Amino acid sequence: MNETSKAFLYQYLNNASPTGFESSGQQIWLDYIKPYTDSYIVDTYGTAVGVINPDQPYKVVIEAHSDEISWFVNYISDDGYIYVRRNGGSDALIAPSMRVNLHTKKGVVEGVFGWPAIHVRDLTKDTAPKVTDLFIDVGAATKDEVLDMGIHVGTVCTFVDGLTEMNNRYYVGRALDNRMGGFMIAEVARLLKENNVTLPFTLYVVNAVQEEIGLRGAEMIARRLRPDLAICTDVTHDTQSPKYDKKEQGDLKCGDGPVLCYGPAVQNNVLDFLIDVATTKDIAFQRQAVSRSTGTDTDAFAYATEGIASALISLPLKYMHTTVETVHMDDVQNVIKLMYETLLALKGNEDFRYIK
Repeated sequence: MNETSKAFLYQYLNNASPTGFESSGQQIWLDYIKPYTDSYIVDTYGTAVGVINPDQPYKVVIEAHSDEISWFVNYISDDGYIYVRRNGGSDALIAPSMRVNLHTKKGVVEGVFGWPAIHVRDLTKDTAPKVTDLFIDVGAATKDEVLDMGIHVGTVCTFVDGLTEMNNRYYVGRALDNRMGGFMIAEVARLLKENNVTLPFTLYVVNAVQEEIGLRGAEMIARRLRPDLAICTDVTHDTQSPKYDKKEQGDLKCGDGPVLCYGPAVQNNVLDFLIDVATTKDIAFQRQAVSRSTGTDTDAFAYATEGIASALISLPLKYMHTTVETVHMDDVQNVIKLMYETLLALKGNEDFRYIK
């Protein structure tokens, strides 16, 4: 990773990109990727696509999603406290005592998720907080003061925490799920350009919106692009830390390489192609099995139109949907390498059907 890439990583990861409000992050992403692409597409809801070698008969997608979990203002009390509801899979358990940014048309308003002190709670009756227990304090004494700040029902809120590094091995921060994916696919585009690679197909580098509330951005762009092949990336759970059950959730570890997924939405011939590339290029990888769905944008591409040959390369991650999501630096580079080498191995005429 060069200094320009690292600066982009920090700018992109530290920018708020809540579901439905991804545009500022998408602009940062597009500005970075434009020099490495021939053109770009932006759809009505904000999915951004860098296009490389346009107008070829064979079309390939590499994809990540750009949105992060967040909160919506749902109610403002007369004494100036703000109550919220989820925007995506936000975790009520981690919210108390966290700093929060409320994104208004007047600018960012800083607040905190307050919580009663341990001294005044009946610890024998303490239970995990529900979303309806949470409240935000922005230092206002009345509802009118809150409204004067530009805060209203529907204002979106994100945690403050930004990207840091730990022990020269890990990236730590909020929303690595899945803006680290956006970084990785952008780096693939950079490598193709800097290594003067001419691909025998059109490549769409897709950064989709609204994954956290049901793969919505991927559904829209898959129907528009109708590629022959889609290789998606998202995060998956590292299962080594306490509270995970490997018998249930598999045996996956940060630092042991990209995770390749088995499941109905994953086209097995594409999966075998990825495994062959990883083996040939000596890229360590792990395997994961899912049941009905991957829970990622892979599902949206696989089942779009008449069916798109799709596969998933996952980045192992600790502490998903917290403000301290953690990934290994080596895994980030190896996901980039596996995607890049896979694109180089494609001839642009692959027919991945099981029966021909």
